[in-house]
Amino acid sequence: MALKVGDPAPEFELAAVEGERQFTVKLSDFLGKKHLVVSFHPLDWTPT
Repeated sequence: MALKVGDPAPEFELAAVEGERQFTVKLSDFLGKKHLVVSFHPLDWTPT
């Protein structure tokens, strides 16, 4: 699904770690609560 600038982000979830705690963060966790900037960095953490 191709997105254009200004399109709402689709729902997604990601694994997260805080200290020893592992959990899942969903985009909807922030809906109506906080402003959120979503940024994707392909090839981060890879030898290029």
